[in-house]
Amino acid sequence: MSTKLNWIDEELQNLKDSGLYNKIRTLSSPQGAWLVVDGRRVLNFCSNNYLGLANHPRLVSAAQQAMEDYGVGPGAVRTIAGTMDPHLQLEQRMAEFKHVEAAITFQSGFTANLGTIPALVGKEDMIFSDELNHASIIDGCRLSGAVIKRYEHADPVSLEAVIRENEGQYRRGLIVTDGVFSMDGDFPPLDQLADVAENYDLMLMVDDAHGEGVLGEGGRGIVDHFKLHGRVDVEVGTFSKAFGVMGGVVAGKRRIIEWLRQRGRPFLFSSAVTVPDVAATIAAIDVLEESTELVDRLWKNAEVFKGEMQALGFDTGKSMTPITPVMLGDAKLAREFSRQLYEAGVFAMALGFPTVPRGMARIRVMISAAHSEEDLEQALAAFESVGKNLGVID
Repeated sequence: MSTKLNWIDEELQNLKDSGLYNKIRTLSSPQGAWLVVDGRRVLNFCSNNYLGLANHPRLVSAAQQAMEDYGVGPGAVRTIAGTMDPHLQLEQRMAEFKHVEAAITFQSGFTANLGTIPALVGKEDMIFSDELNHASIIDGCRLSGAVIKRYEHADPVSLEAVIRENEGQYRRGLIVTDGVFSMDGDFPPLDQLADVAENYDLMLMVDDAHGEGVLGEGGRGIVDHFKLHGRVDVEVGTFSKAFGVMGGVVAGKRRIIEWLRQRGRPFLFSSAVTVPDVAATIAAIDVLEESTELVDRLWKNAEVFKGEMQALGFDTGKSMTPITPVMLGDAKLAREFSRQLYEAGVFAMALGFPTVPRGMARIRVMISAAHSEEDLEQALAAFESVGKNLGVID
């Protein structure tokens, strides 16, 4: 009997023994403040659906109309026969929304990073990357073949020191950072990073997946938050979070976008984003441009929840955004905390290694504009009960 795959059984058992095995739950309802998860109706504090747009009637209607007009699948990559009118309309709308020269769409935020970084730098080049950057940035950096130098998290002084240590050792240089760090909910001093990039003539790229729809005027993102229009070369984003749909985007300097149309590998070699997704995303932009109501409600909900959690004695880390980590440390404790929350009617998943460093396990609470005051009160009561039961708070 072959034993060549026995190592997988051993590794899976190790994950279970250490409390790191990921049990994937199944949803039987649309995204919203409440979900049906594994057959049970529970409050949703897991999704990236910041503005509650994933099931918004206008987005659903736009997707349905697009299917009537264009069908379902794109049938080709963008460069052969997959570019349809709505693709170009979305890219123009995103460029206007972000106040940049041009934009290009990808199949996801992950593929946007995989396509962009290797197109900008290669084996003769160097990347200066925040030590807590998202996995998609890390993978994009590795694919580029460039030398990767990490700097201390959100620290422009550390960044400058690393640049100075490596001056003259590369052809082109790229500074890359998350806009909002998804595990901790903090964001870097992007204005200071921009100063460093300009002082050393380096390209600056920000992955604003968790910032678009959240930060800035009407959810225009971290560049808008810091009023850095024209000073950040590349803004990567996703439509799968605050926009409530699916797909990725790169916005910035026109020449960079033109280059990505020629050398962004996911754009060249993977089929186009489906038109129903494109149409729904355009509808999301319409909603955001018409009113700041949803963004304002998101921040109000976050302020209330975070403040009450801190008053109960929970450690919410260094969050500066609606992302609210409930720091627990031990992975097994976090898993048990999540299980008891679920039993109390609250769906909030535990995150442990390798998603976060060892010893930094947590429940990551994702606040939404879709949550009502009653939803927040019910969730806070559940956190208080479970926290006391497990000895996390007094």
